[in-house]
Amino acid sequence: MRKRSSKKAMKGHVSCADDLTRENVQSMRRVEEAALANRSRADRMAAFVAGFCGSMTFVWMHVLVFASWIGFNAWPGLAHFDPYPFTFLTLVVSLEAIFLSSFILISQNYELRISDRRNQLDLQINLLTEQENTKMIQMLERIAKKVGANLEGDPDIPILREDTDPEKLVAQIEQAQRENPAP
Repeated sequence: MRKRSSKKAMKGHVSCADDLTRENVQSMRRVEEAALANRSRADRMAAFVAGFCGSMTFVWMHVLVFASWIGFNAWPGLAHFDPYPFTFLTLVVSLEAIFLSSFILISQNYELRISDRRNQLDLQINLLTEQENTKMIQMLERIAKKVGANLEGDPDIPILREDTDPEKLVAQIEQAQRENPAP
């Protein structure tokens, strides 16, 4: 906790919740920018191709190319390089689909790795928060005893005082999923 406080003091004074959330958002933006900057050339290329292929420009380009291709090869009196049933066009479109799906899968795999990293970060922060909260409850309980406050009426305090065991929680989740599988 001390490191976080001293780090924030170096960055600037936090005077309200908006400042704190703004600082957190900026921190996460820096993490995301670092992840983007460290992508491999293949990941950058796949992201570009997937982004372009997911645009209306790509759709309209294909409408224009396919309409021209079919129109030229169906127009009477012209030398058709791919007459009906447009076998060569089918081959070109099939090859394009293979490569596009590969680029999209590469891009999705990269996004999955980033998502997994975010989930791991969320989990670690949540576990740290739970540990901090448990310690605070234990400290508050000692303070309450010292000042003579009565805590006997709250049955949740002994439970919340205990550390949470992530492995035990995972086992409980798995058991609940086995007992009540999702439809």
